[in-house]
Amino acid sequence: MGRVLVQVMPKPEILDPQGKAVAAALPRLGLTGFVDVRQGKRFELVVEGPVTPEVLAQARKAAEKLLANPVIEDVVAVVDADAADQAAHAGASA
Repeated sequence: MGRVLVQVMPKPEILDPQGKAVAAALPRLGLTGFVDVRQGKRFELVVEGPVTPEVLAQARKAAEKLLANPVIEDVVAVVDADAADQAAHAGASA
């Protein structure tokens, strides 16, 4: 079984009150250096076989037609989750 990750973010011109609340809370927790926070959505789509270019194309269609509200959100990533995990682990161990 494969997994596809879809990331959706508010468009830059859209107010993000959740992101603003998180940004305001970070310094109170002693976490400094962050100048802005935007909060988005992450979807994990499980497929029966491997993640192929065709599967990614179908996932992008699903993201654009159902998972994101095109008026206020952008689909920013549609990727093979296992490949992304492997790349993240390879970068962390380097």
